[in-house]
Amino acid sequence: MKVIFLKDVKGKGKKGETKNVADGYAHNFLIKQGLAVEATNANLKGLEAQKKKEQQLAKEELEEAKKLKEVLEKITVELKAKSGNGGRLFGSITSKQISEELKKTHKIQIDKRKMELNDAIRALGYTKVPVKLHSDVTATLNVHVTEES
Repeated sequence: MKVIFLKDVKGKGKKGETKNVADGYAHNFLIKQGLAVEATNANLKGLEAQKKKEQQLAKEELEEAKKLKEVLEKITVELKAKSGNGGRLFGSITSKQISEELKKTHKIQIDKRKMELNDAIRALGYTKVPVKLHSDVTATLNVHVTEES
C-alpha cells in the first residue's frame, strides 16, 4: 500500500515522503497512529500544495532577512561604559546589551543568540559584530563603545 508520511517514522520514512509499505502495517499502525495517510490523488495534490506553500514562506523569510541586513549595516549602535587607562573597560559589553540598545534606539528586535560575538567587547572604539539573520544571510553590525562620563 502506498502511503504519505505525516511524521518521521524511524526506519520507514520522513515527513512528506511517499512510500510503499505492507497493507497491515499501514492500516493497523501508521494510519491508526496518525503517522501516515493513504496516497490518494487528493492527498498527493494536498502534499504538493503544502510543499509549494513552504517554499514560498522560505523565500519570503530570505527576502525579509536580506532587507534587515541592509538596514543593520547602515546603523551604528552607540553604547557607553566606564573605562580605565588605555581604553580598557571596567567589565564588558555583551550581546545582550547590544540587543537591548538596538531595540531601544532603533526599534529593531534581534535575538542576542544570533549575534556571533565570540568574546564580550572589553575596549573602547568601534567593533564589527556579525549577526546571523538566516542560514544564508549574515549582516555586520557596527558597535561604538564610548567612555561614560
